[in-house]
Amino acid sequence: MSAEISETQDIETCLMLRREVFIKEQGVSEADEIDDLDAEAVHLLARADGRPVGTARLLAEGETGKLGRVCVLAETRGTGLGAALVRAAVDHFRARPGITRVKLGAQVHALGFYERLGFEPYGPIYDDAGIDHRDMMLEL
Repeated sequence: MSAEISETQDIETCLMLRREVFIKEQGVSEADEIDDLDAEAVHLLARADGRPVGTARLLAEGETGKLGRVCVLAETRGTGLGAALVRAAVDHFRARPGITRVKLGAQVHALGFYERLGFEPYGPIYDDAGIDHRDMMLEL
């Protein structure tokens, strides 16, 4: 699948995708999914054939780039779109002076996906919004 991934100011479209994947599909509450960090984040939006199909949220905290809210619509999973979205996020952080690593909290079922992209798990498994997660790090 060929997709275009770019930074966007269209937070509403990103929220629509997150609602579809995290709230409707995975049962995360609206209160857990939507927070006040969206206003300060950089948002990536993936489009296939002009249609929004995936998003990711990027925040910087000191030397750490925080990658979160990564999602792609069910019909586009397995196409390489999610990996392209994560690579675009890593490239964004690599281009920012002072960022030396990228951190994320991965749903346990997705650990292998992120490991294939160079992330290493660390620390214990923990509950986030009713879903088991584990932190992962990529040194840049």
